[in-house]
Amino acid sequence: MRDLFPVHNIVLISDPRVTSIPVDESGEALADVRSALAVDGRLADPAGAYAHLREGLLARLEDAQRQLPYGYRLLVIEGYRPPALQRQYFEEYKDELRATFPGMSPEELHAAASRYVSPLEVAPHTAGAAVDLTLATDDGVELDMGTQVNANPEESDGACYTAAPNISEGAREHRKILCAALEGAGLVNYPTEWWHWSYGDRYWAMTTGSKTALYGPRTLS
Repeated sequence: MRDLFPVHNIVLISDPRVTSIPVDESGEALADVRSALAVDGRLADPAGAYAHLREGLLARLEDAQRQLPYGYRLLVIEGYRPPALQRQYFEEYKDELRATFPGMSPEELHAAASRYVSPLEVAPHTAGAAVDLTLATDDGVELDMGTQVNANPEESDGACYTAAPNISEGAREHRKILCAALEGAGLVNYPTEWWHWSYGDRYWAMTTGSKTALYGPRTLS
C-alpha cells in the first residue's frame, strides 16, 4: 500500500497530544473579515459563515498582512465552518480513503483522514480559530503556491504538505513569504496543508506549549 504519510514527524490533529488539551473559552465573538481582508467567494455560503473568524485571529491576520512585502496580500478562502459541514467533509474524505485503501482499519482511516480534514471533536474551523488562505497580488491574482487550496495528499502527491520538496522554486518562495508573515503574527500551520493556519485552537496550544486552547466550537449568531 502506498505510504500515506510522506512526512513522518508530523503530529496529526487527531493525536491525543492535541485532543487531550482542554479549552478555556475566551468568549470572543466571531467577526466578519470582509471589511479588513480580501476574501474569495468560492466557498461562500448564504449566511456568510465562511467569512467569519474570532476577533483575536482576525487581528493577527491584519498584522500578518502588514508584514507582507509590497505588492502581496492575503486572500482568505474559508474561515468559520458550521459543525454539520465539518462532519460532512470528514466523513466524505474518509469514505474516499476507504474506497481507495480497503485494507485500512477504522483507526488507520480516522488518522489518515485527519491529515486533510479535522475530526469534528477537535476541528478548529468550527471554533472560528482557523483560516484557509493563500497569497495574491494587490490586484487579486493568486500566486503559485505549488497546489491549489484544498488539494488533498493523494491528488497532489503530497505537494500539499507545507514542506513538500516536489514544488517549484517560485512556489517554495511564496510559501516562505506566507509562512514568515503568519508565524510572525502568532499563527501556526497544520503541516499537511500549506494554506491552513490557526490561532487559539488545540493545535495552536500543542504547537506553542500553551496549557489550554482559547477557542472552542461556536455557532454563528
